[in-house]
Amino acid sequence: MSARADERAGEGHTGATAWARNLAAPVRDFMGTETGSGAVLLAATIVALLWANSPWPHSYESLWRTTLSIRLGGGGIATDLRHWVNEGLMTFFFLVVGLEAKREFDLGELRERRRLLIPAVSALGGMAIPIAIYLAFNAGGPGAGGWGAAMSTDTAFALGAIALLTPRAATRLRVFLLTVAVVDDLFALLVITFLYTHHVALLATAIAVALLFVLLALRYAPDRARPVSVLVAIALWVAMFKSGIDPVISGLVVGLATSAYTPSRDDLETATALTRSFREQPTPELARSAQQGVMSAISPNERLQYSLHPWTSYVVVPLFALANGGVHFSGALIGDALTSPITLGILIGYLLGKPLGIVGASWLASRPALHGPRSPLSMPLLTAGGAFAGVGFTVSLLIASLSFSGQRLDEAKLGALASVILSPIVAWLVLWVVRRMPSGVRARQLAGTAEDILDLSDDIDPHRDHIRGPDDAVVTLLEYGDFECPYCGRAEGAIRELLASSDEEVRYVWRHLPLNDVHPNAQIAAEASEAAAAQGAFWEMHDILLDHQGELRVKDISAYARRLGLDADRLVEELRGRQYEPRISRDVTSADESGVSGTPSFFVNGRRHYGAYDIETLTSTVHSARGRARLTASRASPDPSAEVRGEPGAETGEAETPTA
Repeated sequence: MSARADERAGEGHTGATAWARNLAAPVRDFMGTETGSGAVLLAATIVALLWANSPWPHSYESLWRTTLSIRLGGGGIATDLRHWVNEGLMTFFFLVVGLEAKREFDLGELRERRRLLIPAVSALGGMAIPIAIYLAFNAGGPGAGGWGAAMSTDTAFALGAIALLTPRAATRLRVFLLTVAVVDDLFALLVITFLYTHHVALLATAIAVALLFVLLALRYAPDRARPVSVLVAIALWVAMFKSGIDPVISGLVVGLATSAYTPSRDDLETATALTRSFREQPTPELARSAQQGVMSAISPNERLQYSLHPWTSYVVVPLFALANGGVHFSGALIGDALTSPITLGILIGYLLGKPLGIVGASWLASRPALHGPRSPLSMPLLTAGGAFAGVGFTVSLLIASLSFSGQRLDEAKLGALASVILSPIVAWLVLWVVRRMPSGVRARQLAGTAEDILDLSDDIDPHRDHIRGPDDAVVTLLEYGDFECPYCGRAEGAIRELLASSDEEVRYVWRHLPLNDVHPNAQIAAEASEAAAAQGAFWEMHDILLDHQGELRVKDISAYARRLGLDADRLVEELRGRQYEPRISRDVTSADESGVSGTPSFFVNGRRHYGAYDIETLTSTVHSARGRARLTASRASPDPSAEVRGEPGAETGEAETPTA
């Protein structure tokens, strides 16, 4: 092994796939961030409670009722700090939520639009049943008008609870819960707009609608129009604020309208050319062109998420909790809350109504008699998702503050705060039961779920593809790689270790994706491996090339061929004649059709692997894929013993990494 390869081995395999390195897959990255932000959000809530019950409780309300004014000429906006947080900063949170959902619609599990039906209907059921429970406690009473406080899942707390309690939860569960949260957030904001807004200024509303259309039209403008988009977005928020409609809805709508797409090969090559031009002539004009070229290769959706998500997770939502979570406890308040129809209606609505509504609506929507699609989740996992959705905080407190004041507002807050503690406990208990279900039961539950959407465009062809491992292996790990890519070199050690420990249950497939604009010797190295394959030595040449990534000239490759006992003259002659260039082009075309633009990019059983490629992550991902494949195979198996061979975490996702 070369000195460079030794150095790579010493570094450890801590890299991530090309897509994750440049901009981690949003839902997986979202969940990774939510692990920390969930803890920060909980800490902010505790601080608010401690502050409100300290020897200086009046300072809490005094601070958040402080008026902040922004004036320009004769006009301006004036409101207290709490409303600046609730209606101003929280707009960015709902913008990120909308961006996350839109990304799933364009690139993720929901790009097959039919699959949106189940979570959307589940969200409606998850709102209707809690509202019915709340009204059962409060109909005809003074708390009846606050029914909206029992309807909406808190996205930040719910996803944070998944990240904290089940850090390896299945991606399907996360996406399902995210979609449910977005749908009921949208409905909740519409409810606030039309039912809890007492005065609407028609002129300001008309201006807001017009500005929204202008903002949507600016999506098609070049990147240099971005400052104009920012100004229009600010004007849209101001117009909605002046109209009397809660302006946070503007964030969600804009997020849902911002498209996501993978970087195209042409855009990336253009960015590389512009960067190279700047390197040769470092002028301000070329620097700006290079910057714009690089940024335009990434979708606006991804760019906004990358910029805003840390701020919303670690600053905006914790500030919201700090501004709204402070309830001054007293013996009288606690005693009243235990029997208060407002507190009980909100708490039981979330704890019981959310799971019942989500599971019941999903079951109904997936009935064959109604020609509904299969649910993405089995019934046990759907129940766990419904329990996680039973966390009410952000929108619940927003509606409670519009509906109540004084003692009743505190009682409503107690109900929402209690759901933050109790709903995750219920969800964890459900998952604990699911993990201990017999594998045969899990297999039968899995039989009713929707099939995976495959990301790989071209199936594995044993006659064309280069395969390491048994053809009938349960799991197929495919890599699009570049022999000159240092990240591919780092990944190689983890792959070899994985194959050595896989007990013949994993096969590894290499496909070529030479990045010629950044790696000048990648194409010739790829063709050399094919020339070696013609002499029966692809994998031997593959290993040598990855071990000597800095030495890939023709004379180096000729020496490697002689070392392997190949006909070096024949190999060099075939390279000069570009005999294997069409073979490389076929792999590149398949990469483009699969949305691959960087290396290394991995697919596990046809599904894109996002995130790290260290040995622990790859092993965990393969373990999960193997378990799901076994359970899937056992659906039609008449042999009962076949059912018990499923992996324990295959359906719950406990064997799956947060980024897999």
